[in-house]
Amino acid sequence: MDQIDYKILELLQRDSRITIIQLSRELHLSRPSINERLKRLHENGVIEGFTTLISPEAIGKSVQAIIQIGNLKCGCRHFEEKIKEEEAILECHRVTGTSSYFMKTAVSTTRHLENLVDRLVSFGQVNTSIILSTSVANRPLLPEMKQNSIDS
Repeated sequence: MDQIDYKILELLQRDSRITIIQLSRELHLSRPSINERLKRLHENGVIEGFTTLISPEAIGKSVQAIIQIGNLKCGCRHFEEKIKEEEAILECHRVTGTSSYFMKTAVSTTRHLENLVDRLVSFGQVNTSIILSTSVANRPLLPEMKQNSIDS
């Protein structure tokens, strides 16, 4: 990956609807060159897909929380299969430390959050934190750029 690939990834993460023509203009490259780079990034697994960001508040899911669960009463694989059935769980991460999993959820009311927590309690010790605000969200994920050393 070079600086152009880096810039392509940055631009796509800021606006996944950017067109090939716009990328071409922004990066001063031909459309076939941009297409080839995008194809290569996709084939190499760097680009996994494209998505749309939805405002939870705009669709009535303004109660967001981080749920931690530890001291599992079942196997991890069983828990992971069950959690996939919970549509309110937006993300689920298996982690190290005292908790086994961190999950992010978005629901419409605290009653819905309470019901979700009640379902999760059967799996282990649950700790819930309501998200009050988000200071960093959806920051572009970019590779480390290797510096060319002039001294070498």
